[in-house]
Amino acid sequence: MRYLAAYLLLQIGGNASPSVDDLEKVITSVGIEFDSERAEKLVSELDGKDVNALIAEGSAKLASVPSGGAAAAAPAAGGAGGAAPAAAAAEEKEEKKEEKEESDDDMGFGLFD
Repeated sequence: MRYLAAYLLLQIGGNASPSVDDLEKVITSVGIEFDSERAEKLVSELDGKDVNALIAEGSAKLASVPSGGAAAAAPAAGGAGGAAPAAAAAEEKEEKKEEKEESDDDMGFGLFD
């Protein structure tokens, strides 16, 4: 990750195609041990490619990965102002129902009766 971060920093700084030596200068300047094999692999993989296009492509792929909470976040991010309070009220009702159902589980018998 540090090699990629250094590569991106060099590109933001104006170096269109950073070399292994450029990466080494950045990484060793902050006191991190440099692994030339990793740096060479990164530079060879990114050689001739547009990093912005790669980031956009990766973001599109990550958008299709399911993650917990994404369904709840989608309506809030959508900008539907009235939907968020209604969803919160529905969740509160569900929680109350669940609490009520849990109290019926003991069927009138206590564990230590």
